[in-house]
Amino acid sequence: QVHLVESGGGLVQAGGSLRLSCAASGLTFSQYAMGWFRQAPGKEREFVAAISWSGLSSYYADSVKDRFTISRDNAKNTVALQMNSLNAEDTAVYYCAGRQGRFLKQNADEYDYRGQGTQVTVSS
Repeated sequence: QVHLVESGGGLVQAGGSLRLSCAASGLTFSQYAMGWFRQAPGKEREFVAAISWSGLSSYYADSVKDRFTISRDNAKNTVALQMNSLNAEDTAVYYCAGRQGRFLKQNADEYDYRGQGTQVTVSS
């Protein structure tokens, strides 16, 4: 059974940083592209970032580009999201997701698995 478990969320002041982590089990992690998505109350789920199975390619939403960095460690079956210069608009539940295959996707429906999420709250 596949499990994706996020951690690292919390409350942070505007301008601060957080590092989210997602631990994967039950799958051949190195064969999966991984993504981060977020959903704020009353809003649609939003793509944040994705990384290829090798870690050599990544893609970001315009709203987080130059502030967030996605990375992965295939030896540890983890994917991380370093978030800097946070602002109130970044407040949301953040989910990691896994998609078997080489292509990066922005549509969450194209991912095979998703975690339960971790709350990020940025106070202004």
